[in-house]
Amino acid sequence: MGDTKSGRVKKAREEETRQLARELEEERERIDEPEPPSEDEEEADLEPDGGPDSRTCHRRGCDEPAAYRALERYQEETGHGAVEAEALLCRDHVTEEHPTNLEGVYEDYVFRVEPLPSTVD
Repeated sequence: MGDTKSGRVKKAREEETRQLARELEEERERIDEPEPPSEDEEEADLEPDGGPDSRTCHRRGCDEPAAYRALERYQEETGHGAVEAEALLCRDHVTEEHPTNLEGVYEDYVFRVEPLPSTVD
């Protein structure tokens, strides 16, 4: 049997069906896992009610409480959208923070380091 357009279409449709079946099976396996926190819940973690004081520095091996939030927004390597990288840092490590994705600079590029709300004196 030769390679025909209808044969290629049929193979593509069958592959799509198999992919959907795999995704469905993966979802069934994960059904008992807890849902990831929503954006509102993540923002609540930064509130003074135990949020930032209970959060530790992002740097490996550092258990100091986080006092600053570093944010960098840059263009994704593929050029299909912006990426935001965020890290919570202690007072000692915030001085070492610097932009790391300068090759992704675009019109709305952001690099900002701000104190967390409960640490502002």
